[in-house]
Amino acid sequence: GIADIAANHLDWHGSIARDMPLLEAFDLDSLRQLTLVVAIEDRFRIRLDEQDEASIVTVGDLVDAIRRKRGATPADAR
Repeated sequence: GIADIAANHLDWHGSIARDMPLLEAFDLDSLRQLTLVVAIEDRFRIRLDEQDEASIVTVGDLVDAIRRKRGATPADAR
């Protein structure tokens, strides 16, 4: 799901690893960050609050936040 969002909304293509820093990996400025957050919320039907966003540094952190919000299994947030 995250790879699809990155490709469709951020025009990013490549492999994604849990330890990748989001800002650098996806070249996120404030507008691209907002685009990512909105796309994640829409795709996974969750709402990320400021505390969630502040704790997300890597792709793995984002996956973990999605899982927590959804109460999902690991495969759901891939």
